[in-house]
Amino acid sequence: MILEKFYENPEILHVGTEENRCFYVPLDLQEKENARNLSGIDWKFGYFPYAEAVPEFYKKDFDEEAFGRLEVPSCWQMLGFDQKQYTNIRYPFPFDPPFVPDENPCGAYIKYFDISREEAKKEQFLYFEGVDSCFYVWINGKFAGYSQVSHSPSEFNITGKTRAGMNKLAVLVLKWCDGSYLEDQDKFRMSGIFRDVYLLFRPKEYVRDYTVTTPVHFGENRAEVEVRLDEVVGKPPVTCELWDKETLLGECPAEEGKAVFPVENPVLWNAEEPYQYTLKIKTPEEILIQKVGIRTVAVQDGVVLVNNRPVKFKGVNRHDSSPYTGAVVSRMDAMFDLRIMKEANINAIRTSHYPNAPWFPELCSEYGFYMIAETDIESHGAAAIYGGSTEGTYSYFVQEPSYKKAILDRVQRCVIRDKNQCSVIFWSLGNESGFGTNMEEAGRWVKNYDPTRLLHYESVHFQPEGHEKDESMLDVESYMYASTGKIDEYFAEPGVKKPFIQCEFIHAMGNGPGDIEDYMQQIYRYDGFCGGFVWEWCDHATYEGRAENGKEMFHYGGDAGEFPHDGNFCMDGLVFPDRRPHEGLYEWKNAIRPVRAELLDRKKGIIRLHNKLDFRNLKDYIYVRYEIKEEGTLRKEGVLEELDAAPHGFTDVTLKLPANPKAHCCLKLTYLQKTKDKLTQAGHEMGFDQFVLSGEKESKLSLQKKGEPLTLTETPEVFRMENSSLCYEFGKKEGSFLKLERDGKACITAPAEWNVYRAPTDNDRNIIHSWKEAGYDRSVVKVYACEAKARQGVITVTCDFSIAAVYIQPFLRLHAVWNVNGDGEIKVAVDAKRDTSFPFLPRFGLKFCLPQEEQEVTYLGYGPHESYCDKHQASYMDVFHTTVPQLHVDYVRPQENGSHYNCSLVRVGGMQAEGSRPFSFNASEYTIQELETKQHNYELEKCGSVIVCTDYKISGVGSNSCGPELLPQYRLDEEEFHWEMRYRFE
Repeated sequence: MILEKFYENPEILHVGTEENRCFYVPLDLQEKENARNLSGIDWKFGYFPYAEAVPEFYKKDFDEEAFGRLEVPSCWQMLGFDQKQYTNIRYPFPFDPPFVPDENPCGAYIKYFDISREEAKKEQFLYFEGVDSCFYVWINGKFAGYSQVSHSPSEFNITGKTRAGMNKLAVLVLKWCDGSYLEDQDKFRMSGIFRDVYLLFRPKEYVRDYTVTTPVHFGENRAEVEVRLDEVVGKPPVTCELWDKETLLGECPAEEGKAVFPVENPVLWNAEEPYQYTLKIKTPEEILIQKVGIRTVAVQDGVVLVNNRPVKFKGVNRHDSSPYTGAVVSRMDAMFDLRIMKEANINAIRTSHYPNAPWFPELCSEYGFYMIAETDIESHGAAAIYGGSTEGTYSYFVQEPSYKKAILDRVQRCVIRDKNQCSVIFWSLGNESGFGTNMEEAGRWVKNYDPTRLLHYESVHFQPEGHEKDESMLDVESYMYASTGKIDEYFAEPGVKKPFIQCEFIHAMGNGPGDIEDYMQQIYRYDGFCGGFVWEWCDHATYEGRAENGKEMFHYGGDAGEFPHDGNFCMDGLVFPDRRPHEGLYEWKNAIRPVRAELLDRKKGIIRLHNKLDFRNLKDYIYVRYEIKEEGTLRKEGVLEELDAAPHGFTDVTLKLPANPKAHCCLKLTYLQKTKDKLTQAGHEMGFDQFVLSGEKESKLSLQKKGEPLTLTETPEVFRMENSSLCYEFGKKEGSFLKLERDGKACITAPAEWNVYRAPTDNDRNIIHSWKEAGYDRSVVKVYACEAKARQGVITVTCDFSIAAVYIQPFLRLHAVWNVNGDGEIKVAVDAKRDTSFPFLPRFGLKFCLPQEEQEVTYLGYGPHESYCDKHQASYMDVFHTTVPQLHVDYVRPQENGSHYNCSLVRVGGMQAEGSRPFSFNASEYTIQELETKQHNYELEKCGSVIVCTDYKISGVGSNSCGPELLPQYRLDEEEFHWEMRYRFE
């Protein structure tokens, strides 16, 4: 087939398409849809390597026998055609705009549909919700049109090309077009008709487009619902009705293309209470129904206001993504996402980095989420070309005259489609495309077309050399992954400035994010810091069935053998691909809990509860369950029901707290939902606070003379300590125990080791190079002096040693004193000096290998979720009982996981560990090397032992996979430190 190459001409974006309009499905007078969903399994499909190989399949007499069947919507890569590919920045084709490769895979679709005689008398339209990347359409062999822009609708008037009876629809979809240069989003690249296709039937005269606005007069407690008819075909009489549930508030004809409804005492829409009215636009043969949320959005004195109140956006970035269907997402999929988000206190979504399905904003309006509605523009691949750079070629397309029309078209399609959705607070011009004249003009168009919302664009910070940028149309100062220091600097500058927003932050890749609370403190400290959006909602992967061991297989970049690819950089969500929550989701949930408690007076038991909601009083929404525990034993519990605290206000409550609490006495306040909401249930846990009442004290770890006295013998290699039940061997060259036996049974299956390394987390992807350069992953011990003495049945071993890697000088010099008594207890005190020219340490501690059957775990520390010094917002102090397999967090790409922070006591099987100060531990059936070298969780092989790491400290996890470096306070970076532990093995 020879096609006219619209797909390589950015001046020709749409042929035969209708003008943009807001999203709706027209209804008949009985309020049933005047539409037929053509999606289904009965589409015929042929896959071809390029357009010239495609037969003239659109013709009436085409032999379709060679075509198979394909479900629509779908992505053909998920169904066995073409190459699965994940790439972030780099284009998957040569950079030669507007041209694309001649080897440009195509999908040829055929669908038959029947039209009745009555339907044939109406106007008929084909409405494609989304097709990637461009497509040609034929009806009954006649060319109907062409369109591009993958994530926005395309509508064709096919009246006159159809007939009563059976009709043939033929669609040819190309994988790439000139618009693909603007669709370089960080995701799996998928092709095909991936959203629904509708056949719409409309009268000869109808309302085609309209705009609803809702000005509010706060001083008078009234509002208006204003309807402007932007396009009407013919001259039908138009009547508008406004309903409040079942109550008709008003009815009036649209005069001069406009109708206005006054609303006294309006119920205003917000994400916490998403109340909507119903607008009906009626013509003699058709009804359009629009849900209307009355709300305002503005900036005043550098603060974002919704309904005249300051708000904080506690959001996430969300792609339309499924491991089973690719870019195809059903309403059920979306509702599942929204329910989990609402349960996690999330109140805002950025549609990264394109308009999500056209019904998705409707769901956000219905269920209460603020939206940044983002245009389908991302072209950061221009910075990755040979000789390219962020300063040079990054802004290529937003400056290139031939792409001016395409950029404006994409922005307009985003805005006009979703303009009537109250959930949309911001329009976004796109993502990571630099800044230039094309984008400036698009931004001016948005502010002129819709002055009722705010305009966002982060990439304004990157403009080409010599360009004097105009960012006056942008309402917020948007950054990605700004450090806490940069944020402090922004607000330290004098004068009123634009509100600050993090459109991406706390990169949630793998074991992370680890620096949430530092940002939350700033969000609440600065009125102008209106919030942030975690990158990102879900891990992107493709489901590939089950491995031989029964584990599900999720694949990421490179697993399909594609080039280029960006590995597992797409596995960066708060939930797994199948939507099981990551530990990071629990962290974010509690960091954005609706209540934060402050212990004002310990003796009097006065606690201040701060309402962090923007619109709801706590008394209508939340009650508190409290409990006081001492070393895991419940001493007191109760419920606080009446909490009268206005939004952003507080209330004080008084509890009788223990006067002289024992060690590890904690008060925990759990915030629970009072009544059922649209997506969450009564009794749902919304977060918690905990206060340690006993204070942290350094324990004195003594080693009493107990048990049968030990005898000490020495060989050139070991010190042997024995009595009738014990046999311990201490390695004189290793500086640790080689053997621990009790009653002839091995307590450890391998020598204990000094340990400074961890399996790199995804957030270690940058620092790992420094760690390996320092040799932390291959370090060895050098013992300089080691002596042992027996005194009154207790053995004391003193050891001076260093830790270094081959060809590298020592980075740690240590002095350790070990004491062992006749009952088998071991106490060790370590003094360490670190060479500060080396990078901070991943960890420092002792690693033990226990027999595989030692599976039971009890610990007093932060749980039940994995916890680190910078990642324990979801955890609390308590005594927890679990097992070794349950401690493992099964990240798709294996990595360091399952550590527990701030522990005082740990028991794993027959091993018990106590610290003079809180320590971290983890227990795993996988070695550090196994977790580091295997690329997928289903490839992991158990080592046959239980690996227990007891750590003086383990560095935090941060979010440096894409975010800033790990903050200094979370690094194991001391020049000198002292550590004491006591162990017992049964």
